[in-house]
Amino acid sequence: MSFPDLLDLHPKLGEGIRGKLTANQPLSAVTWFRTGGPAQLLFQPADEADLSAFLNKLPKDIPVLPVGLGSNLLIRDGGLEGVVIRLSARGFGAIEEIGNNRLRAGAAVPDKRLAEAAAKAGLGGFAFYTGIPGGLGGALRMNAGAHGTETCERMVELIAIDRDGNRHVLKNEDMGYAYRHSDASKDLIFTSAVFEGLPQDEETIRREMADVVAHRERAQPIREKTGGSTFKNPPGTSAWKEVDAAGCRGLTIGGAQMSEMHCNFMINTGEATGHDLELLGETVRARVLKHSGIRLEWEIKRLGQFGAEGAIEPFLGEEKGAA
Repeated sequence: MSFPDLLDLHPKLGEGIRGKLTANQPLSAVTWFRTGGPAQLLFQPADEADLSAFLNKLPKDIPVLPVGLGSNLLIRDGGLEGVVIRLSARGFGAIEEIGNNRLRAGAAVPDKRLAEAAAKAGLGGFAFYTGIPGGLGGALRMNAGAHGTETCERMVELIAIDRDGNRHVLKNEDMGYAYRHSDASKDLIFTSAVFEGLPQDEETIRREMADVVAHRERAQPIREKTGGSTFKNPPGTSAWKEVDAAGCRGLTIGGAQMSEMHCNFMINTGEATGHDLELLGETVRARVLKHSGIRLEWEIKRLGQFGAEGAIEPFLGEEKGAA
């Protein structure tokens, strides 16, 4: 599938832009699942000013979607209409110490690289990022966390660019953080943030980081094509326990499977489509709902248009139960 070329429809869109613009760019290469249709237009801005200039001239009726490292992202087979913005490591991947136990980091920085920089700076409180396979833009958006610590405990303020290209500074209290959630407008694209840690000796920090890595290697299918935790933990229980109790450990649809190692992880066993993965997820949700009455919520972000196989109803339409 392909979309009309936005650069042909709007010839002036690329004028003066220093970043890379690619029409109908397949997105399977940028998601950890290795599935998904194309972006109508993929834009990789050179820096914050380039991003702002592009958004300022982009017609307001064209959808815009920022994506990060693609670690918890499922792109549907029909692809994404409009502009997909992916921040480059060159323009948005810097980390610097700014004093007062603080680091400033670009939104394209991988979470584990922030943990490494904090260790070198003797700043504790960042070891949890070692086990989160994503980038800071996504972590800031969804309040990513692990091992009892969340992004909201470390973030002081962030920079964001809105749909019109305007620059904003948001404080921690402006974000409305909750479990795996923020209230920040979907129109905002985060470009960098300031984080604050606690003075701690590097040896202690590195022991904590090693413990996080060891736990992840023991418990998670990190060498598979996966998107991390599929469902959020419901109140009072763990998603994996409910998936397991409903008989879904190892459940397979097409090329998609609920991991035998950690059954809250979906994996692409080789040739899964976006349809396979989403159908598997909704089948699991339906079976858990029937078994325990719990309505699991997706933690993985599912975006784009359905492909030729058609739409997938949440919980398989519920009335079908475990069909």
